Amino acid sequence: MSRSTTSRSRRRSTAEAGQSVEIKTFPQAVRYLYDRADYERSRIVRYNEETFKLDRIRALLKELGNPHEKVRFVHVAGSVGKGSTAAMIASMLRGCGYAVGQFSSPHLVDVRERIAINDSPIGKSDFTELMRIVAEAAGKLKQEPTFFEMITAAGFYHFADEAVDIAVIEVGLGGRLDSTNVITPEVSVITQIDYDHTHILGMTLKEIAREKAGIFKKGVPALSVEQPEEVEQVLREAAEEAGTALHIINKDIEFSYRFGASEDLGPHIRVCLITEASQFMHLPVPLPGEHQGQNCGVALATIDTLKSSGFEFNELDVHDGLANAKIPGRMELVWKRPRILVDGAHNPTSVGALMRCVGVYQPYDSMVCIFGCCEDKDIPQMMDKLALGGDKVIFTRAKGNARAADPEELQRVFNERSGKMSQLARNLPEALDLASRAVGRDDLICVTGSFYLVGEAKKHLAELEKKHAQTNRQSSRR
Repeated sequence: MSRSTTSRSRRRSTAEAGQSVEIKTFPQAVRYLYDRADYERSRIVRYNEETFKLDRIRALLKELGNPHEKVRFVHVAGSVGKGSTAAMIASMLRGCGYAVGQFSSPHLVDVRERIAINDSPIGKSDFTELMRIVAEAAGKLKQEPTFFEMITAAGFYHFADEAVDIAVIEVGLGGRLDSTNVITPEVSVITQIDYDHTHILGMTLKEIAREKAGIFKKGVPALSVEQPEEVEQVLREAAEEAGTALHIINKDIEFSYRFGASEDLGPHIRVCLITEASQFMHLPVPLPGEHQGQNCGVALATIDTLKSSGFEFNELDVHDGLANAKIPGRMELVWKRPRILVDGAHNPTSVGALMRCVGVYQPYDSMVCIFGCCEDKDIPQMMDKLALGGDKVIFTRAKGNARAADPEELQRVFNERSGKMSQLARNLPEALDLASRAVGRDDLICVTGSFYLVGEAKKHLAELEKKHAQTNRQSSRR
């Protein structure tokens, strides 16, 4: 999306007011960003009010003119399904004609994926100019912002600069101390809560739920999927303390879903959600997997809630928008011969959901899984879930990720808990080569365990495809 003349002049005046920062090219902008403290990739992170300090991003946003106060938001937190839920919410809003910003993390291939408007990542030149402005604002602060604080502020600035109608914001980590938690949204959404980032957020579901519920705001409607009883109790208590009402689909909101199949859609889930203002009946969920039923339900409940904030929706446009929802890196077929599927499942629940549904949507004779995860995950439980589907597993690690678990340790735990075949690979290209030589035409290769590994796979395969295309063009000239 191109900027208006007014937007250009506003950015220019903001840049002139700050300190000079040498960011003139896209590589310089990316390099500057990655030179900041990056807790996403850090091996050891202290989770407290000092490390995750909202004062820093508030100060940065103030230097930028408080852009987050000029945009309407939907805020999405949770352990499992927040990316899918955010994608469906944004797609339905776009389908109804709204200009929709979307902020997500982590990215798979290009950092620009994190900041998108109407499903298009910010352009390279716009990103370069944006990072120069944010960097100059950061230069005025007493404390240097982190990578995530910088990219969050950049996203808010871009959405305000482009005057989007609404932006869907995913929490990066937790909720209470997350950089995105400076916004006051139209609605707060909590997807399924599970054991994830336990060394940071807490060892119990109650502790994790309390951190996620930190996004609740006074008077801002809150929505959630069905949760374990102890989680629901924490969420309801947190909502009451915050001064808002929590509505849970299939408890406070009438909701149901069922599995079906049709000639045009193949296997899929259909959902129904009924409120006083809406009746969404038998809508097909666009994303594969039974677990996407609840995600779709809370996404529809979000659309229903936005009606009370002045947003208008045509039912057919909502349906069309939902049908167009997609999310890269989730049950995504990225190569046809051999078939290679990538999925960023990164905790036991999501790995289990992947193993249950992959054969339904991509039938196979045998499946080879290429697996690598971060060392702070519940590795024993992930190995148990992995063994449910993988006939053979090749363990490897994503490059450049300090948090990546040692493949030998992964294999050791897997061998203790499963009798299935496993192998080690020094890196992802080697793992893909080993897997490709082990599968036949009706088999499947599945790359999973972390978004970092999935992103590396997508980038590597895109480069291979480019080389193949160049070779074919050279051969045709002869």
